[in-house]
Amino acid sequence: MTEKNHVGIKIKQMREGQNMSIEELAQESNSSVKLIENLENGDLIPSLTPLFKIARALGVRLGTFLDDAPQNGPVLTRSGSSDSIVRFSGKLDGTKDSKLDFYALAAEKQDRHMEPFLIDVYPIESNEYKLSSHEGEEFIYVMDGEIEVMYGQEKYMLKKGDSIYYDSIVPHDLHAFGKDVAKILAVIYSPF
Repeated sequence: MTEKNHVGIKIKQMREGQNMSIEELAQESNSSVKLIENLENGDLIPSLTPLFKIARALGVRLGTFLDDAPQNGPVLTRSGSSDSIVRFSGKLDGTKDSKLDFYALAAEKQDRHMEPFLIDVYPIESNEYKLSSHEGEEFIYVMDGEIEVMYGQEKYMLKKGDSIYYDSIVPHDLHAFGKDVAKILAVIYSPF
């Protein structure tokens, strides 16, 4: 099962478990019916912002879509051993190409409030950035390459060793700067 099928299957299971139609989930998450159908069928690599809204509409954490076998105790992830990868399209509509590869660092931790990821951020071809917002906070630490963060009306350039912490409710976008892939550590908090 691919990561996009895994996420889509989880969304469908939760929606059906709550006796919610695709149309109801689309309305509650401020998404289109087509987006929900494409996610559930595995025809689309999801982007992060709609997933936050879908999770909220279903009454679950974002990490619920990534969870496999929840653990109550500490979760240890050894270097190079994160098998839980999800490829997101970023905020581009309708793309099937991954622009963000998320390596979950605590997918097995039950009842967590933070979502820690290592993320490979690929360059995008266009200078047209679609800002998005969702409840919560984000901490970003650049491990390799350069990142440009658009935050409200401000623009921040981050290089290896730099970090930024911001409120996610402010419209924002994060992307690799230049032509090289960047690697970041991201910790996302979404209140529930």
